[in-house]
Amino acid sequence: MRKNYFKLLAVVLSLGVALGNTSCTDDCETTRTYRTTSPVVLPVEQIRNEIASQGPQELINLGKIYVKDNYIFINELKKGLHIIDNSNPQQPQNIAFLKIPGVIDMAVKDNILYADNYMDVVTFDITDPKNVKQTGRVKDVFTYGTADGVTWAYNQQNQSVTDYEAKIVTDKVRSSCGFEVLTPDRIYYYNDMAYYSGSKGPTGPSASGTGQGGSMARFTIYDDFLYAVSQNDLLLFNIKKLTQPVQENKINLGWGIETIFPYKDKLFIGSTTGMYIFDNKNPAKPERVTMFEHARACDPVVVANDIAYVTLRSGLCGVAPNRLDLIDVTNIYSPRLLKTYAMDNPAGLGIDFPSLFICEGQYGLKSFDATSSMDIKLQQHIKQINAFDVIPLGGKHLLMVGKDGLYQYDTSNPKDMKLLSKISVKPVS
Repeated sequence: MRKNYFKLLAVVLSLGVALGNTSCTDDCETTRTYRTTSPVVLPVEQIRNEIASQGPQELINLGKIYVKDNYIFINELKKGLHIIDNSNPQQPQNIAFLKIPGVIDMAVKDNILYADNYMDVVTFDITDPKNVKQTGRVKDVFTYGTADGVTWAYNQQNQSVTDYEAKIVTDKVRSSCGFEVLTPDRIYYYNDMAYYSGSKGPTGPSASGTGQGGSMARFTIYDDFLYAVSQNDLLLFNIKKLTQPVQENKINLGWGIETIFPYKDKLFIGSTTGMYIFDNKNPAKPERVTMFEHARACDPVVVANDIAYVTLRSGLCGVAPNRLDLIDVTNIYSPRLLKTYAMDNPAGLGIDFPSLFICEGQYGLKSFDATSSMDIKLQQHIKQINAFDVIPLGGKHLLMVGKDGLYQYDTSNPKDMKLLSKISVKPVS
């Protein structure tokens, strides 16, 4: 992020010089609307005490999704989890909200939910989704995190978290010739884009089995272990006693770690510089086997039939071309790039072989026939929606979350996906 900041700063300063040399001298007043951030310092005690099971709330700023049996959990970024009763996908019911400050990721085993609470990992009994009960906590697990381009940091010594709240501001600006020179303290990042601002700083689920997350997940469960990736580490928690995890291991991975995906007895970890492969035959001690490097980019990964599907997205993560890479991981010690396909701005993806679904952000949702890795064919492109992540469910059903809501599609015919339902986000006033 620092590197991108200075690149942008150089452009901004150049723009300032260019505008300063114009011959126009007339002043004018314009109205502008922009996103800004303001720092918020949160005491740890407050963060831990504000968890609450509440009634349903409107969807506003959505993050990741997770599904367990007939229930969908949708992250309201750093605010909590919406709980959706999806017994009837054509008429999903928003039934509850679990307030969890700082939450970004989640996973479920049996009737126990695991979620992050800024620096901690917290467990909940979700037997009754309308009356969720906290059952355990592992303290001081994470030191910082990022969501939507905004980073928070935990100061353990001061027992506080510094976060930044995003908001939309409209004001009047006086400038020369209708231009305004942007200074470095008015630039900040939001959702992989640069903006200017006034801020100066950056019955319930069944009682067995695990649920399913999307390709953007940082939490996953395998056997009796919860795995969580931070920006630098792979953390292991023993969940033999479901209600109270015990942290057992931490494996440093460097930097830029983004996602984790379990496949057979392997773990595939996406980072901004490549894909890590871990042998997970011993779930208590996963062993790093290799890393498949690529140009710097955002990098979620899913795997099927020993083929890894990796989307690379430009933005704050890096400058790599927007593309889809197919990598043969039959031999995990020597992964091999099969082919690259150009994309618009790919984010989350899901594989329900032979169907491959890719979210393209503002460019919509795409369905591909991936029968042949060397000749993937576009089957359908649904435009005019903002797609972030997908979870395919058994060949006939797909969940997709985006900036404008939760969508569900009938994918019986991947060439002609049919919208089953949508829960829209609350319009921005």
